[in-house]
Amino acid sequence: MDTLKEPLYRSYQGGYFRSLITPEQTGNLFSLLEFTLPRGAEPPPHIHTNEDESFYVLDGELSVTIANRCTTLRKGDALFAPRNISHSFKIITGQAVFINLITPGKLWNYFIEFSEPLESLPQTLTVPRAPSAERLKAMLDVTTNTYQINFI
Repeated sequence: MDTLKEPLYRSYQGGYFRSLITPEQTGNLFSLLEFTLPRGAEPPPHIHTNEDESFYVLDGELSVTIANRCTTLRKGDALFAPRNISHSFKIITGQAVFINLITPGKLWNYFIEFSEPLESLPQTLTVPRAPSAERLKAMLDVTTNTYQINFI
């Protein structure tokens, strides 16, 4: 495996991500992340009260549901998920690579808090394991109390 150079990759939910633009670089106007995730790494349906999200698929396929309307996104497709509207996504292919634009960018801190730095990219992605009860509680506390994300 090759040693990574900046931008730093981080392990997350059986896959990884890298920060393309951090909220510090934009005065918290937005953050931009590139995720490479395996099927099964998706969050449950939820509502952001503070952020809008946009998804742009680089590889693989996502099924994105916004307000009960399901759209399949393939390479080159993009979709906007406005705040205060329920949304979720499922990875249809074995894995997917996508850009996630978060406005404003503060939620980027959640991904940093619940990920680990990688010194090299994994050769394969792993099926995400359920977090320990303690870690799951911490994740839920942070998402609901710090970022006002409501799970449905």
